[in-house]
Amino acid sequence: MDLGLTGKTVLVTGGSKGIGLACAQAFQAEGARVAIVSRAQANLDRAAAGLPGVVALAADLTDAAAAQAAVEAAERALGPIDVLVNSAGAARRTPVEELTPAAYRAAMDAKFFSYINVIDPVVKRMAARGTGVVVNVIGNGGKVPATVHIAGGAANAALMLATAGLATAYAGKGVRIVGLNPGLTETERVAEGLQAETRLHGITLEEARQRAVARIPLGRGAQPEEIADAVLFLASAKASYITGVNITMDGLQSPVVV
Repeated sequence: MDLGLTGKTVLVTGGSKGIGLACAQAFQAEGARVAIVSRAQANLDRAAAGLPGVVALAADLTDAAAAQAAVEAAERALGPIDVLVNSAGAARRTPVEELTPAAYRAAMDAKFFSYINVIDPVVKRMAARGTGVVVNVIGNGGKVPATVHIAGGAANAALMLATAGLATAYAGKGVRIVGLNPGLTETERVAEGLQAETRLHGITLEEARQRAVARIPLGRGAQPEEIADAVLFLASAKASYITGVNITMDGLQSPVVV
């Protein structure tokens, strides 16, 4: 299926590894011009080595000025951004006994503001041009609370509201904004998150993984490439009537009607 993404300019935050890297690879395979952003230069270098022609930008997206500078650098290099994919940042999973107001603030910085700081300049530019798509890779922890993910889940929930609200505000200006909520996905980030489960329950990392997979009716976690496939569809003209929704993609771990 031709998704019509050839020649599109795509900015992927968190594009140096995990779901973000899978998205960058998939967009490039479709013929898009791709820029990726990450805080870690070493991760960017590794990702860029496998993505010929990618524009790799180092920036701390929790800083609004740094985020805007990254957006401007991407557009100078590739032209106006047609598609923004947000996949940067992850709130630390913290057992409830270890939660503090500082932990909640850190979660909002790591997850909510690392998205909003990029969305704000990009969506306004898209609206001025009358076209554009934003896909926010958020996480189902914003819909289904977990005791080790309360602060991060709250940040995810805020992002879902922002996704729906901004989509409503910009629908008449040619901009679509969609949220995608993965469940367990086989990335380094999820492996790190399972460490909180090991402390909470006094189990090994492998036992924590087995328990997590056992809750998924499909019997496995997602691969990053499967999430990327959904992102590509949502970013394409094939999804031109989809906006303002937050779509769960968790292998039926949370079978609810919404």
